Amino acid sequence: MRTAKIARDTKETRISVEINLDGTGAYDVATGIGFFDHMLEQLARHSLIDITARADGDTHIDFHHTVEDTGIALGQAIRQALGDMAGINRYGDTHLAMDEALTRCALDVSGRPFLVWDVNFDRDKVGDFDTELFEEFFRAFTMNAGMTLHIANLYGSNCHHIAETCFKAVARTLRTAIEIDPRQENRIPTTKGQLGG
Repeated sequence: MRTAKIARDTKETRISVEINLDGTGAYDVATGIGFFDHMLEQLARHSLIDITARADGDTHIDFHHTVEDTGIALGQAIRQALGDMAGINRYGDTHLAMDEALTRCALDVSGRPFLVWDVNFDRDKVGDFDTELFEEFFRAFTMNAGMTLHIANLYGSNCHHIAETCFKAVARTLRTAIEIDPRQENRIPTTKGQLGG
């Protein structure tokens, strides 16, 4: 099975993540940050990746370390669970709408990390969550998962909707990219013979 467990302990955070890439989208998430939990739940539900995540961070300072380190651990878990990436579709793309907001996502499970983030918020916070932390999460996630990820919000006015379309679009795109293609079940999807580097 394509599963992984990651534990990350620093002086700022203690993070544990457990995933199953071939799950049903079940989630059990507790980071101490309500809106962030809501976004991670969307990521699990719409990617069909089972995610259990626990975070104990220095949220009395701010949410930055907890969000970034959760992204690191989740990215590492996905990279580990993918193994040699044999048989995966590798690529995916999605346009995802939520009310007035529309976000585009494209992804390459390449082993080469790169993030393009073309998302703007006209407010500094959604609830008590700093909107600049969405980019920090996706950067940490992308760098540690070894993926090329492009996220662009095409339009929208509600910051909650914009953020949610980003997470749901990534989830749907990730689902497509990591699914096994029965036509190449035992082959790595590249002419190089291996992905990464």
